[in-house]
Amino acid sequence: MPTPPRSPRTTAAPQRRPQPSPGRAPRRAVPPVRRRKPRWGLRVVTTLSVVVLASAGIGHAVMSSLEADIVRVDAFKDMKNRPRAGHGMNVLLVGTDGREKISPQERRKYRLGGAPCHCTDTIMIVHISEDRERASVVSLPRDSYAVTPAHVDRTTGRRHGGHPVKLNAAYAEGGPQLTVRTVESMTKVKIDHYLEVDFTSFMRTVDVVGGVRICTAAPLKDTYTGLDLPAGRHTLAGGQALQYVRARHVDGASDLGRMQRQQRFMAALVDRVTSSGILLNPMKFRDVTRAVLGSVRADKGFGTDQMLDLGRAMRNFSPSSSEFTTVPIGRMGFAVQGVGSTLKWDPVKAERLFRSLREDQPLSVPRPHNTARIVPVAPQQIRVQVENGTSTPGLGRRVDAALASTGFRTTRTPVNSAKKDVKRTVVAFDPRWDRSAKSLAAALPGSELRPVKGLGATLKVIAGSDFERVQRVRAEGPGQGGYGVVRGDEVGCG
Repeated sequence: MPTPPRSPRTTAAPQRRPQPSPGRAPRRAVPPVRRRKPRWGLRVVTTLSVVVLASAGIGHAVMSSLEADIVRVDAFKDMKNRPRAGHGMNVLLVGTDGREKISPQERRKYRLGGAPCHCTDTIMIVHISEDRERASVVSLPRDSYAVTPAHVDRTTGRRHGGHPVKLNAAYAEGGPQLTVRTVESMTKVKIDHYLEVDFTSFMRTVDVVGGVRICTAAPLKDTYTGLDLPAGRHTLAGGQALQYVRARHVDGASDLGRMQRQQRFMAALVDRVTSSGILLNPMKFRDVTRAVLGSVRADKGFGTDQMLDLGRAMRNFSPSSSEFTTVPIGRMGFAVQGVGSTLKWDPVKAERLFRSLREDQPLSVPRPHNTARIVPVAPQQIRVQVENGTSTPGLGRRVDAALASTGFRTTRTPVNSAKKDVKRTVVAFDPRWDRSAKSLAAALPGSELRPVKGLGATLKVIAGSDFERVQRVRAEGPGQGGYGVVRGDEVGCG
């Protein structure tokens, strides 16, 4: 993409700037971020920051004027014993629930009441390849089991040794620095830049690009956020987009399901930005970047020159060159005393994923032949209580174990049903969790789906005398068992 003729320095600068040496990661470049603290899964505007701020290559004067809007944070102060730099650039992107600049009317309309919790719950690593032709986005669940390095609590001033926490609590105890240190300790990936984005920035950014088109195969309704979308294609403006990426009560998948939707929204957002002409229009680009930068905090090393360097390198960036995934989860509901229920990463698969980032390799690895049926919700996201509906001793335990081995979150305490003559296995479910129920029924060939209002998020399997086996199933999007990758060009209703 040719550089718009905004300033003579724009065309001269690339010839003066040396290329990164092969053994070092290009340092500091990515979009700015501002705001404060936590509570959701805003992985979307951060991708926009990376793509939009990094792909225009517009003039030095325009970028210099925008830099003044960035609120700075020292996320790397006095950090020692850090991972070795790899190839490419890694940005830690943190979503917060800052909403001070959102009007009271909009807060009521989009269910944004309440005070921020001041602990991040949207965290992801964006890796920009060294050749600047690929972006890989890895979501880190907010409830991930983590152990902090030794640090000073930013509110009490007390010094703490390393201790277990949920990953989103690192920000509350030690701010951006402890968040970066904790993520580096867990992933062994060196973070080059730190960015924070809040609700305000997200809504304004989606509005200024003219909305983002998404597709949903089934109706989506969440009474907590107010989301109410029928099946089909929709162009979401800022407030409605915020409801979509925040929704956690669409089905039993909760946060993991929300991350899946957020990743698909990011892919659609990348497509919107790169195909709409925004990057070719300096004034439109300026409007978009101001919307992003107005509610963003970034590390001190990210400035005009870094934006221009990355912009020149990423002129050929496209949706098909981006990847989105979630760190593989090995154990759901991992109980930690004093912390609560956490998500424990799969050590082997997570290491393989982060090694790909360190070595600047694509996340899309060849998969072995897989006979699993494709379902809308991953089994790792579905809670199940098994009942034995027959007089056959041990059938409940056998069904529970088979479902658990396939990835379903069973209670591991099957019980006997009140009825002992069930011939056809039943999947009982609250209608609000119908997508999860269909996924579970797919794993039990021949089973009957039975809606039961008020049953709640835990589905019930009443094993009948027809039970023979559990069919392997997997979600079509980012998986929790292996690591599934959503490509940026996999958007739309098909």
